[in-house]
Amino acid sequence: MGEKGRPIHLGAGVMPASFKVLHDPIKNYETIIADFGECAIGRVAPIDLGFWWIILLCAYTKSTGDTSLAELPKCQRGIRLILTLCLSEAFDTFPTLLCADGCCMIDRRMGVYEYPIEIQALFFMALRCALYLLKNDDEGKECADRISKRLHALSYHMRSFFWLDIKQLNDIYRYKTEEYSHTAVNKFNVMPDSLPDWVFDFMPTRGGYFIGNVSPARMDFRWFCLSNCIAILSSLATPEQASAIMDLIESRWEELVGEMPLKICYPAMESHEWRIVTGCDPKNTG
Repeated sequence: MGEKGRPIHLGAGVMPASFKVLHDPIKNYETIIADFGECAIGRVAPIDLGFWWIILLCAYTKSTGDTSLAELPKCQRGIRLILTLCLSEAFDTFPTLLCADGCCMIDRRMGVYEYPIEIQALFFMALRCALYLLKNDDEGKECADRISKRLHALSYHMRSFFWLDIKQLNDIYRYKTEEYSHTAVNKFNVMPDSLPDWVFDFMPTRGGYFIGNVSPARMDFRWFCLSNCIAILSSLATPEQASAIMDLIESRWEELVGEMPLKICYPAMESHEWRIVTGCDPKNTG
């Protein structure tokens, strides 16, 4: 944090995951060293921190009414650099953001990658915040145009393919596989047999949520609290979907809350499963 509690821009496109204080006993001098993913499991840069920086800058600007920080050239450049990295053309055909394994700070098993819901929800919220923060100059307008196009495609994709309720669950159960052409109903070639048993008991008649991951031939049906709450805050969820998420929490209060704060993920890993699949110690994984 800088003077008057202001957040400081710390990178060009990618934000540091953490900091380490290096002490020199001879010179009695301490140096702060930023870690941009070199020390992380899998050596992956943390993509979510750039989004959080934009979101926090927007929250500071709106709560204080002080626009001078966001309008600084280095802050405007930081926003554009982060978004340029995320909005760049690639071989991916989806509007969602393709991510490497272990690229976000939530404790997810290593091996879950591609399109995790918390990254997509943060991506959507950061894009909306950036639209609010960018100056109305030539560079800002060009970036804002790209953001608007991506927001439209991203919101449709997320609301259509990441959303799960009882109707969608029944539709998936009856999907045909190996469908071709743009008229295919099962666009991601999801195998009905891949539906976990717990999801049928977990899904109430009234309610729904954004599932953990959607990628070709594989879906992660787990409930993630942070991303679903961000979907509501950022208006990624429609009013009907936002109400359905809250209905789900109310209907499954014992499973999601119980006698403790709201759980980050449901269902939780059992027994020694977390030792095998989290990747906390890669040399011990099969």
